[in-house]
Amino acid sequence: MLIYTGKRIWQTLIVLFAVSIIVFIMININGDPVQTLLPPEAEPWAVEELRETLGLNKPLYIQYFNFIKNAVKGDMGISYYQQVPALSLVLERLPKTMELAVAAILISIVIAIPAGMYAAIKPESILSKLIMFSSLAGISLPTFLSGILLILLFAVNFSLLPSSGRGEVAQFLGIHSSFFTLDGLKHIIMPAATLGLYMVAMLIRLVRAGMQEVLKQDYILFTRAKGMPAKIVYIRHALKNTMIPVITVIGLQLGRLIAFSMITEKIFAWPGMGKLILDSINRLDRPVIMSYILVIAALFAAINLVVDLLYYYFDPRIELG
Repeated sequence: MLIYTGKRIWQTLIVLFAVSIIVFIMININGDPVQTLLPPEAEPWAVEELRETLGLNKPLYIQYFNFIKNAVKGDMGISYYQQVPALSLVLERLPKTMELAVAAILISIVIAIPAGMYAAIKPESILSKLIMFSSLAGISLPTFLSGILLILLFAVNFSLLPSSGRGEVAQFLGIHSSFFTLDGLKHIIMPAATLGLYMVAMLIRLVRAGMQEVLKQDYILFTRAKGMPAKIVYIRHALKNTMIPVITVIGLQLGRLIAFSMITEKIFAWPGMGKLILDSINRLDRPVIMSYILVIAALFAAINLVVDLLYYYFDPRIELG
């Protein structure tokens, strides 16, 4: 396992290098940040002086070489607008976005797996059909619309939950999180539910399809013939052998939620990376954009590695190679 992990880390470094080249070229051909930093009436000498100060007057390959040379030291550059290290800006917001993504994943798992199992075990029941209809509605509903509807329902009409902000957080074992306070939990429920709604719908259909396939297998029929309790058959044998595609989707969706939660963070004024990256793109703040992309790419690689290791846990027949 250590050899496999080492190989994956080496592959991740290669991927990050390739991503850095692609993103660096794309953001450099997408506009000139000097034009956004200075007013339109700025003198030509001021434009050239600022371009020289930022190192933008050099050829593109030299700019990239300087970026890589500093990046391996952990220096992604200074934000053009906030004048602080770009990587620290991203890493400061990252835990808040990850907190929201993890909450959405937990909500999805708690709801989707039992619902999908029930829909597979009793496919003809009224509740099962209602579950499948709800999952179809959840997949079809856009994130921005579901967020607004939740605000209207729980914040405006019933005044049960706050409509924006992160709320009070507490520290536990060095981690500052909304999970440790009642006020923080109230603030995170709606944005997490908004992010998790699509995933709940998808996982329900995935678990149902997988369970229905597994329940037809001979070993399941054998365990039933032995008189094994239904709970053990469904949970220990059937569900465990359904988890491989479910784990894959959860891993991919966790990365997606971390990377693309901008709309939800905007709707609920959640202080994560969403607003930071949107502002940086509008301002052509290249160091922040590069830092964000590389951090997200590293997270995706780490999540994929964890997913591969979980494959081996749920199905020892799978070999790591």
